[in-house]
Amino acid sequence: MSAAEAKSDVQAVDNLHVTYQTIKSEIAKVIVGQDNVIDQLLICLLSSGHCLLVGVPGLAKTMMISTLARVLDLQFSRIQFTPDLMPSDITGTDIIDDDHSSGKRSFRFVKGPVFANIILADEINRTPPKTQAALLQAMQEHEVTTGGETYRLDEPFFVLATQNPIEQEGTYPLPEAQLDRFMFNVFVDYPSSAEEQSVVKSTTTVSAHTLDKVLSAPEIVAFQQLVRRVPVSDHIVKYAVDLVRATRPHEDGAPDFVRNWVNWGAGPRASQYLVLAAKTRAILDGRPTPGPEDIRFAANPVLRHRIVTSFNAEADGVDSLEVIRRILETVKEKA
Repeated sequence: MSAAEAKSDVQAVDNLHVTYQTIKSEIAKVIVGQDNVIDQLLICLLSSGHCLLVGVPGLAKTMMISTLARVLDLQFSRIQFTPDLMPSDITGTDIIDDDHSSGKRSFRFVKGPVFANIILADEINRTPPKTQAALLQAMQEHEVTTGGETYRLDEPFFVLATQNPIEQEGTYPLPEAQLDRFMFNVFVDYPSSAEEQSVVKSTTTVSAHTLDKVLSAPEIVAFQQLVRRVPVSDHIVKYAVDLVRATRPHEDGAPDFVRNWVNWGAGPRASQYLVLAAKTRAILDGRPTPGPEDIRFAANPVLRHRIVTSFNAEADGVDSLEVIRRILETVKEKA
């Protein structure tokens, strides 16, 4: 990289830091609190990842996503997942067109709601696996294949899915292959007492919020490319890889508690996402390169849905978050 290109990237980092604060200010007009969740959503978007939000009903998960879409100058599409939803309801379908001049018929592909920049997959676990899988190719390859034709999706392409963790009747748990497509698994918690009072005051009066568009699609793509160019030291990469390898019970040197509590650990995609998230968090904070604290910040959302705990863990009352906490205590960064 030339000196001019490096200087340009430094300026771009400064611009992104300012833009990031503007985006959060606009979202705060509608959403009270949830700063950590919004941070993770923006990190995921700028890392070219997808995000799964898990939380009980009424925590503004859907409103948060729609507000983000309104602040960004992007095409937004909401898909309400239901048990009778078909794959073609997501990807699109071929219809027969009549040419009245020639009398001939031909097929024409009508694009489905997946052809947008931001996709809200609302209550994604309410639809059968066959329909859930319709998103797999789109999330991984950013393209859709139907009727022997492949259609590219517009960039940026970002899937935000919501899931209710407590109501399991009539739901279809996401298979591991689908879960692994999500960069982050974000838990949306209850607001604090002060935040809840503010929510009640703002939503029980007549008020309208005017949101300003902050970023366009080309600008977001440029920032996503900037993230890829952020330098990261070898010891930070090794720290991320060591954390992920420590989640695998059959790995040489795996901690005893992992061998006892974990059936399956995270794959290499987790290491990639830890480093990407660390890069993005660093430049959003206005720093030129990530540190170990950025890796630790990303550990929970990246790893919590990639660790399959064992019966022993269930018997001991241990979940994946406890495993991650112990791994972060055990695995140390080595310069």
